[in-house]
Amino acid sequence: MTLLQLAFLVLVFIGVVAALAGVSVLARPDAARQRLLELSAGPSALGSDPGRWLQRLADLVRPISRLSTPEESFEKSSLRLRFLHAGIRNPSASAAFFGTKTLLALGLPMLGFAALTLTGAPLRGHSLMLAMLGLAALGYYGPNLVLSQGVMRRQREIFETFPDALDMMTVCVEAGLGTEAAMVRVADDLQFKSPALAEELRLVNLELRAGADRERALRNLALRTGVEEVDGFVTMISQAERFGTSIAASLRVHADMLRTVRRQRAEEAAAKIALKLLFPLIFCIFPSLMVVLMGPAMIQIYRVLLPSMGAR
Repeated sequence: MTLLQLAFLVLVFIGVVAALAGVSVLARPDAARQRLLELSAGPSALGSDPGRWLQRLADLVRPISRLSTPEESFEKSSLRLRFLHAGIRNPSASAAFFGTKTLLALGLPMLGFAALTLTGAPLRGHSLMLAMLGLAALGYYGPNLVLSQGVMRRQREIFETFPDALDMMTVCVEAGLGTEAAMVRVADDLQFKSPALAEELRLVNLELRAGADRERALRNLALRTGVEEVDGFVTMISQAERFGTSIAASLRVHADMLRTVRRQRAEEAAAKIALKLLFPLIFCIFPSLMVVLMGPAMIQIYRVLLPSMGAR
């Protein structure tokens, strides 16, 4: 081990110790700060509140988050819209996200180099550079993949539950409730089946109580979810109110259409199974099957024919 590698390991050790010390300091705030956090969070605040831990993480990585923060304002960027689609509304989420990206992009190559140095792996020159670049790329783009998966899961949950929500809303409207009251009732009934959709419907009701226009509140619903079917529902409600048609009938027709779309997507996914199984069959299952079937025959041919051919 050269002197340069030893110095690098010492720097990595000092950095890890400093990071652990910073985390411990943030995890044990003083009494005044603890009281202020409890008062600002409300009477139901607990020490394991995810929002408070996210705030502490943001405070920890905020100095290095500027290295990966885009030049444009976060409020006007497309990343904020992706945060809304994933259901992340904490104001500290952007700092925690960009700080985590920077920390992983810088920390993973260091840890990888330290691990390679300690294990004595034979990586030198271009191989070592490619490994470090791969770890840096993984650390930088890994949070983006996690965020994309969160967006996909949430949008899929909303899409699969939305037809049932429209049926329940239709029943409520036909029973004499208004659109706002029907949304509140549906949100209460869906809070266990689809917490994401229930939360979005409650936010629409809160915007309406705050004095926002109904069309604007519904447009915000479509913007926050990012689901095409919710956008169609908002357009349908706006047109029904504008032209004076029955909202209950419109909801029933739209719910039937969404069920048809959901069934068509399921049929499309089922039809793709044969094509998706083609490559595993060709490259994984068929070679092993050929080895099992033809292996004994090839061994017998080798034992019988080769000695006879050599005798000639």
